[in-house]
Amino acid sequence: MSKPTVHDIAREAGVSLATVDRVLNSRPGVREKTVKRVKDAVQKLGYTRDIYAANLARQRRYEFVFVLPRGPSQFLVALRDAILETAAGPLSDRANIRILSAPYSDPVAVDKVFRQIEQEQVDGVAIMGNETPMVRDGIARLKARNVVVVALVTDQTNSARDHFVGIDNTAAGRTAGVLMGRFVGDRAGKVAVVVNTMQARDMVQRRMGFDDVMAERFPHIQVLPSVEGRDDHELTARVTEQCLRLNEDVVGLYCVGAGLRGVTQVLRGRGQAHDLVVVGHDLTPHARDALEAGVVDVIINQNAGHIARSAMRVLRAHCDGVEVIASQEKIRIEIVLRENLT
Repeated sequence: MSKPTVHDIAREAGVSLATVDRVLNSRPGVREKTVKRVKDAVQKLGYTRDIYAANLARQRRYEFVFVLPRGPSQFLVALRDAILETAAGPLSDRANIRILSAPYSDPVAVDKVFRQIEQEQVDGVAIMGNETPMVRDGIARLKARNVVVVALVTDQTNSARDHFVGIDNTAAGRTAGVLMGRFVGDRAGKVAVVVNTMQARDMVQRRMGFDDVMAERFPHIQVLPSVEGRDDHELTARVTEQCLRLNEDVVGLYCVGAGLRGVTQVLRGRGQAHDLVVVGHDLTPHARDALEAGVVDVIINQNAGHIARSAMRVLRAHCDGVEVIASQEKIRIEIVLRENLT
């Protein structure tokens, strides 16, 4: 039996092909009763749209923009490279993909990027940024123009974004807590915590997950207040040095985000490169070197390539009005030790 077509839908619903096209593409100008008749016909006939063929017939091209923070983070470099690699692959068929960037801490520059996008014909935007009122308002303006918005790596929960692509950061923090507690063992002492910024939701969620596990399962270990490196390796080194100088009984260090280079620099300089249990995030080139040298004990990783590909698929799905395949887009938490480096 042949697959149902739009002609079959029009015949079943008693409407024109033009009306069927308007309903299938969610265009205005069709009465609600007619829309219902068309949708009922679609369900009765078991019609499934060939989105690729439909977009090809309409000569549709997607216009996607990725907005990333500007900074020295090796993870950002890896994510940018992964986006460019995805843009050159099959997922970018009939799509134009650009990357714009602005410094984390410059609200004027962030707003300028949003204003630039608003002046263009854009179908979807994937953004990685701190959850600030300015970013939230920028997302709201994009949504008012029917632009699909995806949050990358760190969520924008209080915004109108359509989807989040990244690991479960609370679970990642809990994982870090279990690993830290197990590696420290029965030793009593303190754990230092170095974050990029507590304005980023991923940092907050990881810290909360970490604290919960440490309090529940390892009460003999005291977790110190977070110190912020603000994506600046020299600042990270200074605040880490100060924290360790003021707390001589530190037995572990949790580097929650960017800043591992500054942390390991201090540990080597103080002769503590192998004294503390160090847990970090993201398998960057520096993290790999630190694992191999035994300065870092474990890295909790999220695959930048998977994030880039997932964001592209999610943007397409939302633009086409089709369901996102949740299992395919789940970004998994990877635990990397020196023993399983590849």
